[in-house]
Amino acid sequence: MTQSYAEVIGDPIAHSKSPMIHGHWIEALGLDASYRAVHVLPGQLADYFAARAADPAWRGCNITLPHKLAALDHVEDRGNVRSTIGAINLAARADDGTIIGTNTDAGGFYDPISALDLAGASVTVIGSGGAARAVLFALAQVGVGRVNLVARNPLKGAGLLAAFGLKGNVIAMSAPLPPAALLVNASPLGMTGQPPLAIDLAPLPDDAVVYDLVYAPLETPLLAAARARGLATVDGLEMLIGQAALAFEILFDAEPPRDDASEAALRALLTA
Repeated sequence: MTQSYAEVIGDPIAHSKSPMIHGHWIEALGLDASYRAVHVLPGQLADYFAARAADPAWRGCNITLPHKLAALDHVEDRGNVRSTIGAINLAARADDGTIIGTNTDAGGFYDPISALDLAGASVTVIGSGGAARAVLFALAQVGVGRVNLVARNPLKGAGLLAAFGLKGNVIAMSAPLPPAALLVNASPLGMTGQPPLAIDLAPLPDDAVVYDLVYAPLETPLLAAARARGLATVDGLEMLIGQAALAFEILFDAEPPRDDASEAALRALLTA
């Protein structure tokens, strides 16, 4: 029997830790499967999905920047993701061979902050791309208060807030941060190879939580500045591992080990 496999696609893709995460779980469970990273340019998406659709050994792929929106045009949207989150981070082969798109980013994002009482709280989100859409979707589900969306394009930002039924404001990248209980960087700013995220955290209250979705590098300047202020932080590995666990179950029909010892071993592997 041909070994099954799954992938992560993006442009760039060399920084992705997904092969390490899924490979770790595949080995821990003793599955006859593999997982790899594939560099796919925007103009190659159609050819990529056409080729994988013809290969029954392919279980699916995780999808990262910049394909989270464009990939929707190449999959079946059975969960109506297009009209809700509006972006996918996973394409998986169904039993009937159909490639179905879904999104595990929202669940992966919310899991590490699920203990916070965000109902009615003010939140600031930086970014307006696919990751930001997943964040805004999750925040809308828990009934947050006003959302300040930091975006380069005011019209796009206002459209996102309206799409998720969120009240708030769109503010420029250069504007001072408003006070907020939670600050989320859902942009690529601060990622290796991307421009830095230059932002003053002084307006945040002392009990604010700063959450950076960037995981390469893991210790971003944003998190370093937050810790220097004594603020609680959540790093990008939390969401990365959370969304990967949900994706792993879909791709390989198996639950990955998430006990404390396994989680510690995985984080040690990813930060070595």
